[in-house]
Amino acid sequence: MTRCYNFCAGPAALPESVLEIARDEMLDWHGAGLSLMEMSHRSPEVVNVAERAQQTLRNLLGISEDYAVLFLQGGASTQFSAVPLNLLDGGGAVDYVNTGQWSRKAIAEARRYADVNVVASSEDTNYSTIPAKQTWQLGTEAAYLHYTPNETIGGVEFFWTPKVDVPLVADMSSTLLSRPIEVNDFGVIYAGAQKNIGPAGLTLVIVHRSLLGRADDQCPAMLNWQTAADNDSMYNTPPTYALYLSGLVFDWLQNLGGLQAMAAINRRKAEKLYSAIDTSSYYSNPVELASRSSMNIPFTLADPAQDKMFLQESEAAGLLNLKGHRSVGGMRASIYNAVPEKAVDALIAFMQDFEQRNG
Repeated sequence: MTRCYNFCAGPAALPESVLEIARDEMLDWHGAGLSLMEMSHRSPEVVNVAERAQQTLRNLLGISEDYAVLFLQGGASTQFSAVPLNLLDGGGAVDYVNTGQWSRKAIAEARRYADVNVVASSEDTNYSTIPAKQTWQLGTEAAYLHYTPNETIGGVEFFWTPKVDVPLVADMSSTLLSRPIEVNDFGVIYAGAQKNIGPAGLTLVIVHRSLLGRADDQCPAMLNWQTAADNDSMYNTPPTYALYLSGLVFDWLQNLGGLQAMAAINRRKAEKLYSAIDTSSYYSNPVELASRSSMNIPFTLADPAQDKMFLQESEAAGLLNLKGHRSVGGMRASIYNAVPEKAVDALIAFMQDFEQRNG
């Protein structure tokens, strides 16, 4: 069969070699006589898969034992509530940076539990920039600072890490594992899996152990990071198959050469696509140069009336899920780790051909 190129923002592309391993192991995992998804999460086999996945992830990101690594459920959106419930310990003030729709949703949820101080916002630029650090108005008694390093919808990305005197919390759903980061700069990192980690259904939380045990008394057990850490992420039945597939993705990244190698590939992909957009009089990208995401690249056509035709023809050419988010329109190419460079080359060739015929 011929596989199409998937530019979806999530659930996103998975490495083809990982899918092939999963296919071959689907019915009989390592001679066990059944699929891993049918095994008890308490079985030695599944526990070993989870432990191996965690260790490979620690190796990739350089995560020390000062941090707990949790494999949870509920998506990153559940962590919008879990963050204040675990870090406020009875209420207080918190700092948030607003750089797009996911930041706004995190802020709205935090307001259920805390006094939220929005230290900076790029709403006045229609979320096309990252607010300069010198403009931030940090609170004096904040329990933590929360930000979103990459906004999937608007296509803006931080290429620097805020330095603050309180725990730094980051929603890295659409950027984690795309390049190296210094985990020690953060108090909490969380991410939904369905971008660069694995299939939808798994959520990753990396939390400094000094921040465990602070949860509000009203925090549900399923949202309490201490509970998850005490039970090795198996307080209840975890999404075992998603965890297994994520472990295969971690192995794939390690075999590729780690995050330095992945970052170089991602840089090339993004530079190619941005260059094709910038050198065209037909396509444009709304984000300031210094804030352009390397993962999610929105672009518009000179004539919006041709959007439907562009999407129909691109899909017929095997280039899928290029429609922009419903809130902003236009197009968006999400070029996560598993989107191969040849997919970006094929997209650029299609865009140039479409422009020549319709521009």
